[in-house]
Amino acid sequence: MKYDIRYKPAFATLFITLQPGERIFAEAGAMASMAGQLSMSTGFFGGLIPGLLKAFFGGESLFLNQFANRTDSPQALVLTQSTVGDIARMELSGNELCLQPGAYIAHSPGIKVQMQWAGFASWFAGEGLFKLKLSGRGLVFFGAYGGVSEVDVKDEFVVDNGHLVAYEPGIKMNIGLSGGMVGSITSGEGFINRLQGRGKIYLQSRSMDGLVRFLRSKLR
Repeated sequence: MKYDIRYKPAFATLFITLQPGERIFAEAGAMASMAGQLSMSTGFFGGLIPGLLKAFFGGESLFLNQFANRTDSPQALVLTQSTVGDIARMELSGNELCLQPGAYIAHSPGIKVQMQWAGFASWFAGEGLFKLKLSGRGLVFFGAYGGVSEVDVKDEFVVDNGHLVAYEPGIKMNIGLSGGMVGSITSGEGFINRLQGRGKIYLQSRSMDGLVRFLRSKLR
C-alpha cells in the first residue's frame, strides 16, 4: 500500500493506492473519492456491542468500511476527516496507541481496535468514559483540528483540555485546576490535563472547545 498525505496542515487529505489484493479499514464517512473498481463493504466496528460502545462512548461512527482491491491493477482511494486540520500516521510494531474521540480515520490489516475504560478523569476532561485503543502491527491514521505535534513525555507534562489527540498507554491523565480557584477562572485556562509517565503524545494546535466559545461570542 502506498499513501501520501497532501494539503497539510490545514486541509490534510489522505491519498492511498491499494495494490492488487490489498485492503484498508476506515471510519464510516471518511471516503472522499475512490476508483470505481474498488470493493467497499460495511460492518459493525468489531461487532455489534463493541460498535455500540465505540459510537456512544468513543465519539466515532457505529460502522466501519473496508475497501479492497480485487482487481489486477493499482486502485486509488482518498480519505479525509470532518474537521479542518492535519492528518498523522503511526506505524505500530507490537506497541499500542490510544486515540481521543473523533481522531480515528483508518488502519491497515494487522491492527486490532478495542474500546477500553478511560476513567473518570477522561470523562471530567470532556473526552468520554471510554477510549479507542489500537494494537498489533500495521499503520494507523488519525486526524486533528489544526496542526499535529509529537512530544516525548519522560516524567510530567501539562496540556490544556481539548488539545490531546493521541497517546501511548504508558501515559496517565490527571485532571486538575490550572491554579487556584480564582486564578483558574481569571486566567481563562480552567482545567488542565497533567500527564504522567513515559511515552509519546500527539497534540493538536487548536481546540474545538475554543472554536465553540469563539462562535458563541459572535452569535450573541
